[in-house]
Amino acid sequence: MTLEFLEPDRATSASGFDPVASSVLEPHARAAGAQFELRERWRVAVHFGSVEREVAACRSAVGVGDLSRLGKLELQGGAPELAETVAAGTRGAELELGCALRIEQAWWCPFSRERVLVVCAPEAVTALRGALEQATAQRAVNVIDLTCGLAALALVGPRARDALARLTAIDLRPARMPEAGFRPGSVARVAGTVLRERGDHYLLMFGSAYAQYMWQQVIDAAALLGGRPVGTDALGRVSEEVSPLA
Repeated sequence: MTLEFLEPDRATSASGFDPVASSVLEPHARAAGAQFELRERWRVAVHFGSVEREVAACRSAVGVGDLSRLGKLELQGGAPELAETVAAGTRGAELELGCALRIEQAWWCPFSRERVLVVCAPEAVTALRGALEQATAQRAVNVIDLTCGLAALALVGPRARDALARLTAIDLRPARMPEAGFRPGSVARVAGTVLRERGDHYLLMFGSAYAQYMWQQVIDAAALLGGRPVGTDALGRVSEEVSPLA
C-alpha cells in the first residue's frame, strides 16, 4: 500500500512538469536566513550566510540541518513476513531491536518485529520503494511512504549529544547508544526517533505536524551550546567525517 499524496516524486503537475518538493521546515529555515537551491527535485536550504561558519559549528559545537528530504519508507506486517522482506532487502541480514543496519544508501531501523522504518538518500527512494513493493507483492506487508510525513533534523558535532540530552530522556551515552543505535521515544514531549549514524552525527525524526515547535526546540537547545542552523553545503563538507546520508 502506498500513499501517493505523500510521495513528491510520483506527483505530476497538470502541465506535465515535475513539481518542486519542499520541506515542512522550510518556512522556519527561511525565517532564520536560509538561502535555497533546487537539488534532487527538492528546494533545499544550502546555507545560512556563511558555509565556513557553519562548518566550524559542526566541528566545534553543534550544527542543526534540515534533512527532511531523506526518503522514509515504513514496512508493516506480521513478524515472519516482515522478516522475509527485510532479509530480501538486506542480503539476508536480521535486524536487532535498538540497532539500525546500514545497507548501501539506506538505514534499516526496527521499531518492533512488525514495524521497520527504512531511511535512504533522496535519490535512492524511488528505486528502493519499487524494490520493496515488488518484494512485498506476495506477502502481507505494507510499504508506506512517509517521506513527507516525517520531518528530519541532523545534529552534528561534539555537542550534538548534549543538545539532544536537553530535550529527551533517551539514554544517549555511547555505552548505551553506540554507533548505529536507533531509539524511539519522547523528544521535547513529542513522539520521535533518534538514530546515531556514526561519530557525533545524530538524526532526529518526528511528525511533520510538529515542525515549527521542534525546529524551535532543537535550535534553542543547540544555541545554548554555541550551535547554529546549518545548510546542506556545510553538511556536505563534513559528510566524510560524520554523515553518510547528508
